[in-house]
Formats: sequence, C-alpha cells, structure tokens
Amino acid sequence: MTEATFPQCRIIPERFLNPETTERLLNRVISVPGILRMVLNGPRLPATVTYGPAKGLANPHTMRQKIQVGDQELELQVHVGTVLLEIESRDVIPALQAAIEPVFTDFTFRIQEGRFMKTEPSLVDYCKYGPDADKTMLGLADPNSKSRPIIIQGNK
Repeated sequence: MTEATFPQCRIIPERFLNPETTERLLNRVISVPGILRMVLNGPRLPATVTYGPAKGLANPHTMRQKIQVGDQELELQVHVGTVLLEIESRDVIPALQAAIEPVFTDFTFRIQEGRFMKTEPSLVDYCKYGPDADKTMLGLADPNSKSRPIIIQGNK
C-alpha cells in the first residue's frame, strides 16, 4: 500500500507581517477547507535577550504579541515572513488565493507550489517525539524549543 503524498505550497509576502496582518491572514487560511498542516517561518523573537551585554534581560519586541486565531489565542514567537502549507489537493490553491487576497491590499504576495516540509522523520523528530511519532508532526520540531507545536483546529 502506498502512502499519499500531499501537495505543499508557500505564501510569500513582499515583506514581514505585523501581528495584526498575521492574525487576519491565519484566520482566512483556517477558513479554507483542505489545509492539513501549517508552519510560520521567520526570524525568532525570543522573550529574553540571548547574547550580548543585555543577556538574560526581557526582550521588549513590539512584534511579539498574542493573536487570536479561530477560537485560540497564541503568542507569536517569530516575525512571520512566509507561511508553509500542506494541502489535500491542488484544487485548494485557487480557494486559498481567493481567501487571502483581501489581506494583502498594501503589498503583494505570491503562492508557490513545491516541497517545503519534511515528509520523513529526521533525527530531530525522533529525539523530540520518539519512534511512534504522529506523522502530522513531522518537520515541525525545533530542536531548541522546549514547547510543542500549537495545534489549531480548522473547519474540518
């Protein structure tokens, strides 16, 4: 029996997104049926300064805010630059594009199709989740993170 491989796409805005735009975008994305996994990529926004003379002090970054996605509140830990999505079929892409176009009124964006997330477990996934890891969690492990990925229930 062969395992299904799902298409993946990447939303690439022209610039980094502020928390309000990220919140609007994610609420539009989760409203589209057929999205299996999502990863937010961008530079990390640590809660404390990690090096230099201010090491250990609070990092008062304006982009590290709590946002409301669906009925769940989450704190942004990255300054969102791209959004990676795994979808059920290529038929989802036009619906996704139509749903997120109203968010990008001040600047442009692109949607690329390709392979952007891991589909096989890596050593990091094995160390983080063990040998019986959930397949939907593959590639979502950050080796430096002490927390697990956030799961947002869409409209499925």
